[in-house]
Parts: sequence; structure tokens; C-alpha cells
Amino acid sequence: MNSTQVPGEPQDSPERKAPGPAGSTPVIPLGELELIVVSGGVFRIDGGTMFGVVPKLLWDRKIPADDQNRIPQQTNCLIVRSSRGCTLIDTGLGGHLSEREQRNYGLTAPGHPLLRNLAVAGITPEEITTVILTHLHFDHAGGGVVLDQEGVLQPTFPNAEYVVQRGEWMQATAGFPELRAAYPQQNLLPIETSGQLRLIDQETEILPGLYSRVTGGHTQFHMAVVIESQQQRALYAADVCPTEHHLPQLWCMAYDVDPLQTRRIKQQLLGEAVDSDSLVLFDHDPGCAAARIVRDNRGGFTATDRIPAPGLE
Repeated sequence: MNSTQVPGEPQDSPERKAPGPAGSTPVIPLGELELIVVSGGVFRIDGGTMFGVVPKLLWDRKIPADDQNRIPQQTNCLIVRSSRGCTLIDTGLGGHLSEREQRNYGLTAPGHPLLRNLAVAGITPEEITTVILTHLHFDHAGGGVVLDQEGVLQPTFPNAEYVVQRGEWMQATAGFPELRAAYPQQNLLPIETSGQLRLIDQETEILPGLYSRVTGGHTQFHMAVVIESQQQRALYAADVCPTEHHLPQLWCMAYDVDPLQTRRIKQQLLGEAVDSDSLVLFDHDPGCAAARIVRDNRGGFTATDRIPAPGLE
């Protein structure tokens, strides 16, 4: 074994496609559905936090770090459009981070990025009828609220039901001091106050063809979303497998509350995706929004037929 390799290290991918232009919105047909990938904002984060125990010598080859050790990350939110309307999975960063947070995360574009990019895609906030939040960290739930003209945070999508795992909501709003930074209450309480919150328990059909899959790992009640239409299938893996580079079993985030569970459930979900020829969507990959995956000769998984992510703003 090469001294710079570890078991499960992904090989370089010469076929990997560059991201699309900034503001671009990949549209993917899935049976009777359209899957539309929309950026909820680009941010920069310490590369070590995204790859946990994996040495920088390895992950820096995949996503090079800047002089502050940060790497770019997309928030690849997903619109599922059907004859019944538009469902949104995750909401990105939002537009109300403090100046210090904006500086720390390298944010340069003003305003609410998800709303800006939905407009580019020709979708209005009023068209969204359901918002599914895989978990409630700021980079997934922050775009679910927006400042009104009086500077008060309100739900971004006035006609939408916001769907969250009950256990995730209870932990996020329990006031545990060790979780205070993970779950800013300003992103959550306006949804409950407005009466738009719907709590679900474990694995269920959220809407026709959209199924929750509780994974644990990243958070205790983190969920993926399985999408099915006309015998075609897609998996929004969320933070269990946030980028193509996290396909290897051992490549997990330092943020995972239970990395062993992440490793176990990721192998299971990806194996099911291969067996069902599912499209896998990556919520944080700055270059690849989605791909088919195949098993490799080391018992792991490799991406193929990549779909570029929206470009970096």
C-alpha cells in the first residue's frame, strides 16, 4: 500500500465534472417527477471538520483548502416537482447570519441565497407546499425563515408545511447547552409559532412517493429521503454522505454524533442504491449534485454519470 493511502481512500476521478455556472439549476427527470437542484448558499468550512479522522494529506487532494484551512461547500437543496406542486428538501443557509458568521464562513453574496436561486429557476416561495428538513443544523434549516419588512423572522414559504422528525425537533429545541451552537432557535421557533410545523415519527411516507429514512449517525434522528416514481428511484442522502468524496465507508464528518452508525448506515443505503439503480444526491458537494454509483473492486462505491452542482457564487 502506498504510504499516503488508507483503506477506503477514494481514487482520483478523471470523469468528475466541473460545477455548473453560478445560479444554475440542474433539472433531473425521475418518472413523472422533476428533481431540481437549487443552491441554498455556498460557504467555506474547515476541511478537517468535513472529513474527521481522514488526514488532510488525503482530503486536500479532493477539495483543496484555502490559507485558513477552509474548503468550499454547496448546499444542494432539492425541489421535487409533480402535478401536485413543489416539495423542497432542505433550505440552506438563509440570509440572517451575523457579520461575524458571514466572515467566518466566507460568505460574499448578500441576501437570502435560496430565494435568489429559486427565482432563477422560476419558482416562487408561494409555490412550495411542503418543506422537508433532513435535520435542523443551520446550513439545512436556516433558509426556512426570512426577515420581513419589520426585521422579524417569519417562515420563508407561507403556504408550506414544514416536516421534521419529532426526535430531531425535540432535541433541537430542548435547550441542551451542548447543542446550543448546533441549533439556532431563530431558525426553528418561527415555524412552530406560525402553525406550519408537522412532526413525523420514524420511517413513513411523507407524501406520495417520498419516504423518510431515519439514519441516525450525523444527528440521532437525522433522516434521508427516498423518492420514487414509475419504478425510478432517487436517494437524498443528506449528511450521511454529503459529497462524492464521502462514498468510502471511513470518510465521515467530525460533526457526526455517532460516526460508527454513519459508517454502518451509509454502507447499507449505498448498497440499496446500487441494487435499485437509484440516483444519489449529494447535499454539500461543490462539484457534483448527483450521480449513479457502482460497487468497486474493494467493496466500496464509486460515482458515475455525474450531474454537476450549481456553480459557486
